Amino acid sequence: MKQLDRESHPPGHRRARGATADRSAAAARHYALAGQSIQAPPLAGGLYVVATPIGHLSDITLRALETLAAADVIACEDTRVTRKLLDRYGIATRLTAYHDYNAAAARPKLLERLAAGEAVALVSDAGTPLISDPGYRLVRAAREAGHAVTTVPGSSAVLAALAVAGLATDRFFFDGFLPPKPAARRARIAELSAIPATLILFETGPRIAAALADLAAGLGEREAAVCRELTKLHEEVRRAGLATLARSYAAEDAPRGEIVVVIAPPPARQPDGEELDSLLRAALGRASVKDAVAEVAAATGRPRRDVYQRALALRSRDAAD
Repeated sequence: MKQLDRESHPPGHRRARGATADRSAAAARHYALAGQSIQAPPLAGGLYVVATPIGHLSDITLRALETLAAADVIACEDTRVTRKLLDRYGIATRLTAYHDYNAAAARPKLLERLAAGEAVALVSDAGTPLISDPGYRLVRAAREAGHAVTTVPGSSAVLAALAVAGLATDRFFFDGFLPPKPAARRARIAELSAIPATLILFETGPRIAAALADLAAGLGEREAAVCRELTKLHEEVRRAGLATLARSYAAEDAPRGEIVVVIAPPPARQPDGEELDSLLRAALGRASVKDAVAEVAAATGRPRRDVYQRALALRSRDAAD
């Protein structure tokens, strides 16, 4: 039996206190990795928000495995889905359902466990909990009751799609699923149109073609990526303009699997002549012509040559005045 060095574990893997403090070495929890049985150190009481794979079962951290093995109970969306992950690693921790439909009734029971000093792990069917699921209410209730809440980070479909889309990553906005009804969907797209960031959305196979068509109509021909079944056997990423993607999916049968749509931010708004002159005057007041032109060209998206000619004309006109 291989025992992990307890001193090497990150914060959160502490010797338990309260109800779990009397666990003996013989009662330690274990999990299997690479054919070896590995001991998971006891956990302190509290809520542990644990990210799980979005597809490939190997995409789970060692810390997540240790947490799931050592927890007193795992709260999950679908016990059948989570059981597949636990079976893969030989983890026998008890499961209890916690999802949209039973959250109001299940949450007080989980809070009772936390009050008794137990370690409760919260997972979703895939990825990081609280992203488009009711987990945040449990986290809020646990914090309000004074219980420790610890994150065990890992996979996220949002970040995985952003990483492979090839679009700007410095600023992004996640909006979950668009409304299923066309009128409500178009209204929401209109609200999203002015957000100066890369957009990330979830979508279903049956609705993807219609959603892309509405996105193209509401956002224009922005570049986008449709990321499907990330990390799984049939992973696919299609990159093109929104209208092109809409036509492509409309001509095919509805795709299967989980879908994330990543959309480029809106193009920089071109300032009118007076606004450009105002920006140039402000820049010229604190920098050389060269530096002022570079600053304004970067801020407006205007070609540097055009901005330079405008700056020269502005200086000449101001000198004449």
